Amino acid sequence: MRCEIRHTTEYRYPKPAWDSFNEVRLHPSREARQSVRSFHLSVEPEAVVTSHKDYFGAIVHHVHVHEPHTTLRIEAQAIVDTHPVPPPPPIPFAALQGACGPHTEFLVPSPRVPAGNWAAVFGVATPDSGDDLPGFLMDLTTSLYRRFRYDTRATTVSTPLAEFATHGRGVCQDFTHAMLGVVRGLGIPGRYVSGYLYSGGELVGAEATHAWVECFLPGSGWLGYDPTNNCLARERHVKIGHGREYSDVSPVRGTYYGGGRGELDVEVRVYGEQ
Repeated sequence: MRCEIRHTTEYRYPKPAWDSFNEVRLHPSREARQSVRSFHLSVEPEAVVTSHKDYFGAIVHHVHVHEPHTTLRIEAQAIVDTHPVPPPPPIPFAALQGACGPHTEFLVPSPRVPAGNWAAVFGVATPDSGDDLPGFLMDLTTSLYRRFRYDTRATTVSTPLAEFATHGRGVCQDFTHAMLGVVRGLGIPGRYVSGYLYSGGELVGAEATHAWVECFLPGSGWLGYDPTNNCLARERHVKIGHGREYSDVSPVRGTYYGGGRGELDVEVRVYGEQ
């Protein structure tokens, strides 16, 4: 599928701001499941823009606006081709033994996915060593999808996982953190993925950057699961990057002097073509 993406972030300040520094993670990743045809980042007012790859391999743009301004507009445009991902063959849970050493950082707790018996919290039965790992992960995806309600007004980026577990309403980042808590507690490496979603009116979470989980399957590598939509991450999912949790891959964050209390508007449009 070919996806055309336009992502606009606009900050407005009641007073002039200056020396605005921003980290921008909006460049889609280049990997086996997707090819980036083009990417363009535009900034108003004029800014100094540099880039580097972060620890997890994502392209990060640094945007520095020196001059006083009351509006900052950052727009990213990309064209990406996504490719089919074959379903993983059945493998037993026991295959994880001895295969997770290189992925320890995606097994340990992190600030937004703290230690805890999340499988018990979310009513997930502990699998046996002979159970099918891909089948379990798809069942878990379905279970979390049915347990929670998608509600854009219920949580913020700082809502703790325990609070989401209690109320059961939130957005894709909450669903993703919940699934990460379960899989890591069961010894399955899991990482947080930030990206875009072509909805076509059938899926939720396309109004902004989307989030899902990638789990490591011995013999198959990393495979994406989207508990917000009860599906595998396939051609409709465009990946930007991955990390341990949301804070590793937040789309735009920064600091500035002056300005007062600003307002933020984000608009994401994803157009898909088979």
